[in-house]
Amino acid sequence: MSKIINSLGLYKEPKDTTVVVAMSGGVDSSTVAGIMKNEGYNVIGITLKLYDDAKKNIKSRQCCAGQDIMDAKRVAHKLNIKHKILYYQDKFKSAVVNNFIDSYLNGETPIPCVQCNQTVKFKDLFEEAKTLNADALITGHYVKSITENNITNMYQADDINKDQSYFLFSTTRKQLNFLRFPLGRLNKNQTREIAHKLELNVADKPDSQDICFVPNGDYASVIEKFRPNSHKKGNIKKIDGSVVGVHDGIINFTIGQRKGIKVADKEPLYVIEINPTKNEIIVGPKKNLMKKKIKLKDLNLLNQDQSELEKELFVKVRSTGKLIKAKVELLNGSANVHLEEEEYGISPGQACVFYSKKKEGFKVLGGGWIKK
Repeated sequence: MSKIINSLGLYKEPKDTTVVVAMSGGVDSSTVAGIMKNEGYNVIGITLKLYDDAKKNIKSRQCCAGQDIMDAKRVAHKLNIKHKILYYQDKFKSAVVNNFIDSYLNGETPIPCVQCNQTVKFKDLFEEAKTLNADALITGHYVKSITENNITNMYQADDINKDQSYFLFSTTRKQLNFLRFPLGRLNKNQTREIAHKLELNVADKPDSQDICFVPNGDYASVIEKFRPNSHKKGNIKKIDGSVVGVHDGIINFTIGQRKGIKVADKEPLYVIEINPTKNEIIVGPKKNLMKKKIKLKDLNLLNQDQSELEKELFVKVRSTGKLIKAKVELLNGSANVHLEEEEYGISPGQACVFYSKKKEGFKVLGGGWIKK
């Protein structure tokens, strides 16, 4: 019999292919599990319990919490697939929550979803899938993956409004070759239509919006819970050095913030800089937020051949931001990024993700963490 490439780009028939599906209990990952089951794959669903207090507020819309775990179990039962729950609370607190708190205390604006993908979801779950002798790890992210000659590359999703490639820039080459993203060519309505056809109880479930360990978006209260001394008063200064107010803790501020500064001036003031060493907030007019050069640390490059970085390159400096033409100067594990146009509100702690334009769409080349 000749070799058959299945829908995942693997040289095995679906019935001989075992896939692990990361099931959060939401409609996206549940639908992916259903798609894989319908295509004849041997499916194992795995749900991660990451945080104990995530569902204290019944109105919050989060993932990896109590109700979501029950939803994932119901979906697995409906699809008649194996299902496991992994209790990763300690790993999650160590790798994600603590990093989130430290980042804010250092005057940064962290992205815990990237940290979660980088650690427990793709590192630990990757190892678990390998232990189960899986051929691929499947997720419900809206990212397009294209596999050729056993090499998988990641592209922006066809539905740009749902694209999650920014959050996956830190995926390693080894992980990416093992990962698959079946929703990359669908939009949300199409996903829900499939979920309805599969008669899944989560077909109309609202999307997760909050960070799982930050109910109602009140991250300052979470930081205060773990670090009671984090609300330390300090000066608010204008860029000329003059003191114009007092703040109740730098954790209450992010670069580019306007509301909540509680300082009046002849023109609107924005947070320009956060100085954790001096416990100061620097404010100024919006024009001072405009930048064209970014310093990156902890680069993750997905291809050994870095020639694509020397060609026409685009970057994203925030998850909801636009693609900006840029040039990247690679250093030893770090980089300088030169934007072709000014961008405002670039914040340390956020990611700068590299893309190249291909006929299949915008390909993710990797990226780094914004240092300065």
